[in-house]
Amino acid sequence: MISLIRTHSNNADFFQLIEELDSFLNMRNGDLQAQYDAYNLIEKLATVVIVYHSNRAIGCGCFKEYDKNRAELKRMYVNEQFRGTGTASRLLDELEKWATEKNYKGMILETGVHQLEAIRFYQKNGYVIIENFDQYAGNENSICMSKPL
Repeated sequence: MISLIRTHSNNADFFQLIEELDSFLNMRNGDLQAQYDAYNLIEKLATVVIVYHSNRAIGCGCFKEYDKNRAELKRMYVNEQFRGTGTASRLLDELEKWATEKNYKGMILETGVHQLEAIRFYQKNGYVIIENFDQYAGNENSICMSKPL
């Protein structure tokens, strides 16, 4: 049985999932991943969603304010065993719903050029590629995307 909870970044299950995500990204991207570590800090966030399957934490995501109209999606992850089951879509839907409740009009995100499954997933869910923003500007290893909410 799948359930979702809204929580904060001090949640122990969130920490465990972030460790899994970081391990996955380090394996996938190698030394390249180190350049993103400073941008992945998610301390003191009250906008975290965790997905559970039979009381086991299997996925997470969060968002933070980018500007007064847009939220930035961060640390989206679903355990490999549960990919392709619709779990990620349910997670993203909940994050977007919550961002809308907080009066954001759009969501932006960054992902890596080598994360083709993530790019396809976001495009399937209405995101379009935009010019890289802020710290990702000029970074050929990053792809930024946006979606109106």
